[in-house]
This record gives sequence, C-alpha cells and structure tokens, in this order.
Amino acid sequence: MFAKKKKQPFVEMTKLSSLIAEDVEITGDVCFAKGIRIDGRVKGNVVTRRVDGQARALLVLSEKGCIEGSVRCGDAVINGTVIGDLDVENVLELQSNSRVSGTIRYQHLRMDVGASVRGQLVKAQTSPASDKLTELAVDKVDQHATVSIASRLQLQPTDAPA
Repeated sequence: MFAKKKKQPFVEMTKLSSLIAEDVEITGDVCFAKGIRIDGRVKGNVVTRRVDGQARALLVLSEKGCIEGSVRCGDAVINGTVIGDLDVENVLELQSNSRVSGTIRYQHLRMDVGASVRGQLVKAQTSPASDKLTELAVDKVDQHATVSIASRLQLQPTDAPA
C-alpha cells in the first residue's frame, strides 16, 4: 500500500558503449559518439562527435569519476566532479554526489539534493522556439502608454496614437 516507488532514470542508460575504468587516467581530449561512462579521471575536454548530424550522445560520470576540462554532449548524468564548463544540449541530471565548478548550459535540468555547483546555471533556448519569440516594448506618449509588439520575425512596432 505504501510501497516506495522505484526511481525512474531521467535519461536512457542503454546508449552506453564505452567505459573509462576507475583505475584509468587519460591526459588529452576524449571524443565519443554514442555513450560513455567515466569512472576514472580525464584531464582534457570530453566532447560528443556528431553522428548523422545528431549529438545526442550520453555521458555518465560516476561518483568516482573526475573530468578536468570542458564537457560538451547531448545528455549527461553527473555524479562525480567536473572542473570546467559543462554544455549539455538536452537533459542534464546532477546527482547527489556531483560537484561542478564552471558554467553549466542545459536545456532540461534535474538536480538532486546534495549536488554542488560553483558557477553559473544557464538555461539554453531551443532554436526553433527562439526564432518565434516576441518582445514587448512600452512607449509613453502624452501620458498614454501604448504596447507594441516587435518580433524577431521582422515585424515593426506599431505607431503610437497622436
């Protein structure tokens, strides 16, 4: 009746095809295409290599893992340490043991209690929606406030009444 619900993973873990084991240290950049789990240490950038124009590769950084460098990927589950900027195109999950020092860019974020971020969190805008954003501008004319809509779609603001 009061059974605890099993925590559902936020991202699909079946994409993992490579492993950097706990006793491995890599100095230099790491490029991957589908998915990688890092239990060891990487001193360099970790980036997704685009396949068929898609960068939806998954990075899993375990509690024992550490990356000293920039990270750029499609999805990420972080439970270790990242010293550098983290740029995730889609889903970022910061688990309870994660420690990130640097700017984090993400589309969707899940952050567990205990996760630590020293830097900025920046929500990236999706490309298709950002092309259709509408900005509101208020012009004050003769004690009358008129609101005009100026869109990024090349629309011009309306003229204020005389």
